[in-house]
Amino acid sequence: MSKQPLAFFYFLFFLLISFQSSAQSGNPLAADDPVAQKAWVDSVYTSMNLKQKVGQLFMASIWSKNENEADSIRKLIKENYIGGLIFSKGGPVRQARLTNEFQEMSEVPLLVGMDAEWGLAMRLDSTFALPWNMTLGAIQNNKLVEEAGAAISRHTRRLGVHFNFAPVVDINTNPDNPIIGNRSFGEDKINVTDKALAFMNGMHAEGVLSSAKHFPGHGDTDSDSHKTLPTISFPAERINEVELYPYKNLINKGLSSVMVAHLNVPALETKQELPASLSKNIVTNILKRNMGFNGLIFTDALDMKGVSRDKEPGEVDLDAFMAGNDVLLMSEDVSKASENIMEAVNSGKITEQRLELSVKKILNAKYKVGLYDFKPIETSNLIADLSTTKDQVLLESLFENAVTLVKNNKAVIPVKKLDKQKIAYVNFGNADGSSFLAQMRKYAQVDWVKAENLSTLIEKLEKYNYVVVGFHKSDKSPWASYKFTDKELVWLHEIARKNKIVLSIFTKPYALLDVKSFANLEGIVVGYQNHPVAQEKVAQVLFGAIDAKGKLPVSIKNEFPAGTGFNTKDIKRLSYGLPESVGMNSGRLQKIDTIVNKAIEKKMTPGAQILIARKGKVVYQKNFGYQTYEEELPVTDTTIYDLASLTKILATLPMVMQLDEEGILSFDTRLGELMPEFENSNKKNIRLQDMLMHYARLQAWIPFYISTIDPKTKKLSEQYYKNVPSEKFNKQVANGIYIRRDIEDSIVDIIKKSDLERRLKYKYSDLPYYLLKYYLESHYDNSLADITQERLYEPLGANYTGYLPRRRFDSLQIAPTEDDKLWRNQVVRGYVHDQGAAMQGGVGGHAGLFSNANDVAKIMQTYINGGTYGGEEFLKKETIDKYNTCYYCKDDVRRGVGFDKPQLGESGPTCNCVSMISFGHSGFTGTFAWADPEEEIVYVFLSNRTYPDSNNRKLIREDIRSEIQKVIYESIEF
Repeated sequence: MSKQPLAFFYFLFFLLISFQSSAQSGNPLAADDPVAQKAWVDSVYTSMNLKQKVGQLFMASIWSKNENEADSIRKLIKENYIGGLIFSKGGPVRQARLTNEFQEMSEVPLLVGMDAEWGLAMRLDSTFALPWNMTLGAIQNNKLVEEAGAAISRHTRRLGVHFNFAPVVDINTNPDNPIIGNRSFGEDKINVTDKALAFMNGMHAEGVLSSAKHFPGHGDTDSDSHKTLPTISFPAERINEVELYPYKNLINKGLSSVMVAHLNVPALETKQELPASLSKNIVTNILKRNMGFNGLIFTDALDMKGVSRDKEPGEVDLDAFMAGNDVLLMSEDVSKASENIMEAVNSGKITEQRLELSVKKILNAKYKVGLYDFKPIETSNLIADLSTTKDQVLLESLFENAVTLVKNNKAVIPVKKLDKQKIAYVNFGNADGSSFLAQMRKYAQVDWVKAENLSTLIEKLEKYNYVVVGFHKSDKSPWASYKFTDKELVWLHEIARKNKIVLSIFTKPYALLDVKSFANLEGIVVGYQNHPVAQEKVAQVLFGAIDAKGKLPVSIKNEFPAGTGFNTKDIKRLSYGLPESVGMNSGRLQKIDTIVNKAIEKKMTPGAQILIARKGKVVYQKNFGYQTYEEELPVTDTTIYDLASLTKILATLPMVMQLDEEGILSFDTRLGELMPEFENSNKKNIRLQDMLMHYARLQAWIPFYISTIDPKTKKLSEQYYKNVPSEKFNKQVANGIYIRRDIEDSIVDIIKKSDLERRLKYKYSDLPYYLLKYYLESHYDNSLADITQERLYEPLGANYTGYLPRRRFDSLQIAPTEDDKLWRNQVVRGYVHDQGAAMQGGVGGHAGLFSNANDVAKIMQTYINGGTYGGEEFLKKETIDKYNTCYYCKDDVRRGVGFDKPQLGESGPTCNCVSMISFGHSGFTGTFAWADPEEEIVYVFLSNRTYPDSNNRKLIREDIRSEIQKVIYESIEF
């Protein structure tokens, strides 16, 4: 006996022993009502003549975008009674209409299949794509993979597709595999099996039949069976232990069908170069008998060169059927093939029992998917049904859970101590990385560094201590190029030698195989695809907004075997995602768009930024309108607004709370102690707590600027102002206006001498914050602008936040607040709107802060987090709780200590739908920030409603900010 047949004999013997306990125990095509199913199948079968029975074996291919193909299908249905269709390229509405037409034409309903491995988008335009299997292979929560299988099946079922040729169970042990690669769950047989089983279960739960492919295993080929006949050269024992492992398990769990590949497998088939799809030994002996598979068996496409290269059209089909296949997929000539099979039946070469076996299996499948009572596909809302919010939420979750931290030397990820980092981004690859960069910039200042040559790039990177290299390759197709160029490999090596570097790759992990050394790479993150969501999730992992949870599904040299992946814990920075992921309804939140657009249309404000976060995740972040009504500069994420009185809780108050924790201040600290010059005033005994609660008899507002206007000319008095700066006039009020530097002494003196209100009652007042600003600057011997930057904004990564924004940003990035015709006689842009703060050179305790919605949310989230953000503690939770308490509610004072609180009656700052432990503040320019620890909600509204005229109070009268807040709470589902 020759060695090859002997090996084959041992393999069959081994299979018999292996599968006696794991063979498919039932019929995977059985319906819930087997009696009714049998009756229908028998009735249909007995009503058919031979040609009609043979016709059931064929599943013809059609591109819905090609009308000529539709004509050929009409002919095949009419003349050859084909049993099914496999749809390829086209669009969903066209496909639905054709399906309805074809089903109406066919005497026996058609079984419809598709390749939708990652969704209908594998074949159709205007449809949804989930991540590829390689990406799913990195996920550790297989329930998510099951949800992926279910989601795809909801789409296919909605489109009248009964069979999805998935899951792919090929174990990709060859990185150079040209056709599988990203379509595989990985190289580990257990991981592949677990993922495939989960995916299959999801499919079955939605009533779609599964098809494991490509039997007996296409994962270790270096050629494409569409073009040639690949060879699997492993011995039988290896094939049994590895390639067939997933099939064993899925068959035992109810696998609907198997697709047999066009592969040359010498260990399983003694006939030289006989494709597995034509091998009786492989299809009948191994798959059906020894593995005990009772489901449908499909050939892979019979027009592929791996099977049709030496045959005339229509010839190969007979061989495939005689090998044991049930369904002949994509025959090159159905008419010729049908004649050949009928001739074989008539001659006795094929028995009636053999034909009956396959035809009845096909009919059983048709019954199981409901074709005994076919209902036409409804085309209304079809596109919307094939891409839902639920799908988007799942997509985000899948990409998030796949992100794999392969290397994390010295815990370089997540990025901490943002005030100590100077971060650069360098992009490699030929695809867009803008989503990655934009997301990173939500956390910190990240500069995109580019150069024409390596030496210039190295020189530019010298001033950075943290370099993120993003490798972006096209993910339009799983077969797209994924490799570094030689130039990129050299540049990567040199950059890594001189910088702390994190390499983030947005393609399949095999790209790392060409990296010569990983020694100088501090961090490596794999995002698997260049999808915008993958880019965003990798950025969120880098900055500690979400955990790294993925594991490599394939090995990268010896350094990183399959299963490698470091888990990280988020450090309480804001993440970003969809409302449904935190129990909110995105459809209801869309009402906000209507409200804001109406406000802009009615000229309540020229534009706005709105941000909503829940449970630490930003779920709504939109920009509306323009900076001015001239509609020249649209509002963007990076438009900067004058926050007005939000300054109180975002600048002054946190500095006060820090000093309280240090024991330097307390609620009982008197104003006379804060500022000794007040010891001889009528305000010396005012307590810190009382003045921050606006319950200290202080006047609401003093118009300090009026005394600096010449009463005769009504212009700025030369006694106080100059057009150019000097040693004496060094505080800039606005463009070309400088006020004398000792004006602050005058302001303090005016406050000190001002009368107190006669009766103790709640009265909102800016005056405490003037005084606290001077106190803080005296205590730290520094400007409040610098104090807040160093102690809060820089460590937070709030790089758009601060006083005096024109020193750091282009003026056109800053929304103007007023065309001031009374005092400054200019458009106020980038200079604080509040007159009192302007007189202090733009730095006030009550006003002067500028920011964008994203940065404001960071500070508000810090409060909700109990004082921590980004792994740093800025305040203690008990301190925040202490200041966020309504101590004088019984006296009808709703305020906390510095924070505004919900109204005690009907009117007030909120929608009257927030919790009583919520807090925040509003600002004169049209700003609002509110945090609700109970619902874990942060709401930020920024606008410049005061432009061009601060007397425009429409936004306030219409209560737009509270109306939006009401919508937010109505959008909470759980």
